[in-house]
Amino acid sequence: MDSKDIVLETLKKEGQPMSAGQVADKSGLDRKEVDKAMKSLKDEELIVSPKRCYWEPKA
Repeated sequence: MDSKDIVLETLKKEGQPMSAGQVADKSGLDRKEVDKAMKSLKDEELIVSPKRCYWEPKA
């Protein structure tokens, strides 16, 4: 399982918008790795931002 999968699963499991720092804390991944994974997920339109700096899985 790569970091993108871990970030996406963490966001789905929490069920609420989360910041990259919160995702890093919950998933145990390094913050830089989370930032890179979230950028990739955003580019693939798998996550959306309901408010500034917070992300959730696309419905």
